[in-house]
Amino acid sequence: MTYVYNSGRAFKDEALDGLVGAYSRIIRRVPETSAVASVTAAEPGRVATIVGGGSGHYPTFAGLVGPGLADAAVCGDIFTSPSAEQAYRTIRAVDGGAGVLMMFGNYAGDVMHFGLAADQAKARDGIDARIVLVTDDIASAPPERAHERRGIAGDFFVFRAAAAAAHRGAGLDEVERVARHCNDRCRTIGVGFDGCTLPGRTEPLFTVPEGTMVVGLGIHGEPGILSVPRTSAEDLADQLVQRLLAERPEGAGRARLLVNGLGQVKYEELFVLHRSVVAAFGAAGVEVTEPEVGEFVTSMDMAGCSVTVVWTDDELEGLLSAPATTPGYQRPAELPPESARPRPLGATGAEDSARAVVADDELTPSGRTARAMLGAAAVRLAELEEHLGDLDAVAADGDHGTTMTRGIDAAVTAAGRSGPAAADVLVAAGMAFADAAGGASGALWGSGLTTAGHVLEAAGPDTPDPALLVRALREAEAAVVRLGGSEPGDKTLVDALRPLVDTFAAAVGDGEDVHEAWVRAARAAEDAAAATADLVAQRGRAARLGDRSNGTADPGAVSLAACAVATTAAVPGTSDVPATSEVRQ
Repeated sequence: MTYVYNSGRAFKDEALDGLVGAYSRIIRRVPETSAVASVTAAEPGRVATIVGGGSGHYPTFAGLVGPGLADAAVCGDIFTSPSAEQAYRTIRAVDGGAGVLMMFGNYAGDVMHFGLAADQAKARDGIDARIVLVTDDIASAPPERAHERRGIAGDFFVFRAAAAAAHRGAGLDEVERVARHCNDRCRTIGVGFDGCTLPGRTEPLFTVPEGTMVVGLGIHGEPGILSVPRTSAEDLADQLVQRLLAERPEGAGRARLLVNGLGQVKYEELFVLHRSVVAAFGAAGVEVTEPEVGEFVTSMDMAGCSVTVVWTDDELEGLLSAPATTPGYQRPAELPPESARPRPLGATGAEDSARAVVADDELTPSGRTARAMLGAAAVRLAELEEHLGDLDAVAADGDHGTTMTRGIDAAVTAAGRSGPAAADVLVAAGMAFADAAGGASGALWGSGLTTAGHVLEAAGPDTPDPALLVRALREAEAAVVRLGGSEPGDKTLVDALRPLVDTFAAAVGDGEDVHEAWVRAARAAEDAAAATADLVAQRGRAARLGDRSNGTADPGAVSLAACAVATTAAVPGTSDVPATSEVRQ
């Protein structure tokens, strides 16, 4: 249970403020973001490393920022990915001109938002921002599907190795290679004894039956692989080590260990476990070089622990021995003198929101159309907010309606400041949507809108021709599919997006004007959204409950189709065909 807090909503930012206040010689806040940066960032000519993910895992992520380790950490709310906008601003802030490597655990929301941020950094600023996913949790997928594994305490070793390489002056290709090499040699297995309680909640997020433990239980309560009675430290160590040794690389005889507490297991208990873990590895002929014991990746007040092994070579031994000074981890190193002034940060992009508003009479025709379409979508989503929430509650958490209205309202606000052309409006709207909405929907809509906007930049101040509009829709769809990993039939917004794009392209090819083509496409999307009621969810949270979603339309598909229908009146054209279709409720 969380005992010291003011409100659940303010917990993340107040914790970051307190952390920075306590360690101001090492880190500072990145202005207008949920990120912290090292006082040594941004360093001209050096690769910058960024880590990030949901809060609640201290010292991961913000506590591992400082000289010798990460240059910045982007933090979301408790167990929630940070938004693409926050990550994008942080990229800009710490980029020293040599590129940026972002590292985080393999979780869908993080993958989408950091992926969108990397795309924006490349498209808007020419920054080479790359991603390495940490996939060390051996309980989350078998070895042949290691790329699907979650990232847990192995974060620490991967972050350490890559950051050390960057601080030594390695180029971006080399820093990325080191991170991937370390991740490939890293394995973790954990055990949970009881759940955790989030700030403002009275009941735990999940529970473990009294007297039992769950091997492989995830740090957010993801299901484990085995529930067994609690046992002694020696027996527990043997169970965990044997699973780690089962994936020992051929010829590996040297390793570093991390015995990690998840929040409630005390240091003394971890030392007892470490004693038995080292003995078990020693019995297997493994030379343990320099172990780490403590809290490195926690889960609020979860009762549990984990053991991580990284099979080292001379290169990794050197990198993992490099000096580092952070709030949550220190390897002997000199601190910057108190009189030293922090290096100036790069512009984050937040200042763009304060620029002069582009008035309606300054917009090009395409800019006016883009604003009008976003406004029409906002009105319709407000009408459907409760209905979308009800659809989402059938097999997920019921927040799709509020997520979409929050995102579209922010998009409309950003669009109202931006211009003059549709490209400018859509890019601003997309980033604002992703930032405000968060979660998977925010990332997907943000990616689609910004991708379409970047394609339309080719039109300049002129009205985009139909062929360019088709290309913009095609590339937006491709970006959404790439980011979300969904295909038609998975019961997601892609089930409405694909027919929307295909029908529009076909209609334009048949010689219909843009308005007629959009009306036809919107109706196809609406029909497809209704048809998702016959599908079983394959992606996202709804997939966990499988057949429960059968018989109910997918809320993501419904909201997308609703926006398409609502915007038909805003699309200029020569047709008199009215947009009379309504989303089925």
